[in-house]
Amino acid sequence: MEKYYPEHVAIILDGNRRWAKERGLPQLKGHQKGFENIRDLAPYIINKGVKVLSVFAFSTENFKRSEEEVKYLMDIFVNWFNNECNKIHEENIKIVFSGRKDNLREDVKKAMATITEKTKNNTKGIFNICLNYGGQQEIADATKKVCQDVIDGKLTVNDIDEKLLYKYMYNELPPIDLLIRTSGEERISNFMIYELSYAEMYFPKIYFPDFNKEEFEHAIDLFNQRDRRFGGNTK
Repeated sequence: MEKYYPEHVAIILDGNRRWAKERGLPQLKGHQKGFENIRDLAPYIINKGVKVLSVFAFSTENFKRSEEEVKYLMDIFVNWFNNECNKIHEENIKIVFSGRKDNLREDVKKAMATITEKTKNNTKGIFNICLNYGGQQEIADATKKVCQDVIDGKLTVNDIDEKLLYKYMYNELPPIDLLIRTSGEERISNFMIYELSYAEMYFPKIYFPDFNKEEFEHAIDLFNQRDRRFGGNTK
């Protein structure tokens, strides 16, 4: 039977620090390894036919981590967006960002704007990087935009339904079909909670730096074995 690749895959990139600790490396080096991995994995996933890949790169809550770790991650983001993302651009992949811009350094926001502009006309697929992101915050921000459009007369209350809200999220993307969270943790941690309503979920114990192409294909094989009923009865 031909393997089916879902339209929208989301990955929570978990276990980077534990990966480094188990190898006797500074924990922050695990983040670097994780970003090297997604740089190579993202084009592979989209070239397989996945239309949208969303990754949880940095949550709003991650700002509570140590100043050293936050700075290290922001430095990685600047370098990654300015340099490493060019490989993704060369694959004709559009890069978008989901999340709030507040609290981000100016050089991070500038790098985000540059790669967004550079890739805006790419057509093979969408790589959605969730940065300073929270699912509840996204719904709250979408609600504010809906309310403003009602006030401005662009919408009526009766126009509002579950499909309309997708247009008001940080990016208008299709519902998530498959969520993968590496490291064995079995929770979604406030990640794209509206878009995950009917997603299949897979929680491999492997840390993200070791989540390679073969591990992704295994996830797809398991996805193909699922019976997706969207609230309906068993066939």
